[in-house]
Amino acid sequence: MKALVTGGGGFLGGAVVRMLKARGDEVRSFSRSPYPDLEKLGVEHRQGDLADAEAVARAVEGCDTVFHVAARPGVSCRYDDYYRPNVLGTENVLSGCRGHGVPRLVYTSTPSVVFEPAGGQGIDESAPYGHDFLGAHYAATKAQAERMVLAANDGKLATVALRPHLIWGPGDNHLVPRILARAKAGRLRRIGDGKNLVDSTYIDNAAEAHLLAADALVSGSAVGGRAYFIAQDEPIGCFELINRILAAGGLPPVTRSISPRLAYGLGWCLEKAYGLFGARSEPPMTRFVALQLSTPHWFDLSAAKRDLGYKPRVSLDEGLARLAEWLGKRKG
Repeated sequence: MKALVTGGGGFLGGAVVRMLKARGDEVRSFSRSPYPDLEKLGVEHRQGDLADAEAVARAVEGCDTVFHVAARPGVSCRYDDYYRPNVLGTENVLSGCRGHGVPRLVYTSTPSVVFEPAGGQGIDESAPYGHDFLGAHYAATKAQAERMVLAANDGKLATVALRPHLIWGPGDNHLVPRILARAKAGRLRRIGDGKNLVDSTYIDNAAEAHLLAADALVSGSAVGGRAYFIAQDEPIGCFELINRILAAGGLPPVTRSISPRLAYGLGWCLEKAYGLFGARSEPPMTRFVALQLSTPHWFDLSAAKRDLGYKPRVSLDEGLARLAEWLGKRKG
């Protein structure tokens, strides 16, 4: 295929790019910044902003598959920071696909689109979209964008959405660095007993799921217009996972804790304060994050296994070993 990967210089986007190149596909990347490492791989690069419809359309032209991976993550209190890249940017990708006759679109979503305050265990794709995201604009805008992508599925443009949960591994520039930085600063606390089960996704498994989805996505297939949860299929205690990531980074486990109620209340206060002063930075705690860290979140992957042939090829143990090796090299 000739594929466009939005956010091709990012953590997941870069993994998708490298996996496509490794199997011989022609790849173009679209992102706001140049990435010389991708050019060395023979990847064509187009620079631009997702909110620029013309730039997106030019990047889409000539491709037969689009992997729309780029998005604004995080827990900032400013809605506009998320609406432009996550909603308007997705509208522009859909418009570009329509305008240039692209037949396949794989959209990177998130399990947070079905957020419920109580969390969930063994959640499958029948779960409804969340109604109140507690000020988590990332989740709210991703839900809006996923709805648009799935509704766009028809005989000319086949679409599918993937919902990988907590992607981590070598090259991570988001989850792992945050955990390590907070631990080093003495600001990491277990919320509750930390035994709430969560699942996560090793980077290579997340990337491979995208290729499997593209290969299964043809006009009229059962995959079109559907969303799929993606994860390790190995749920463990939330802070067991965090402590194992800390161990991979050579740091001791979390020993101090606070109650879920206190964390939630602290999140509420910080959201109000940051909103009042118009801060663009992210609060150290929010209500959404407090619940994510203290409630269960794991998924039924039956649909992805059946329809996409998805199987996590890198286990949790192997992934953590690879992460420890990568982090060790960075220290050296």
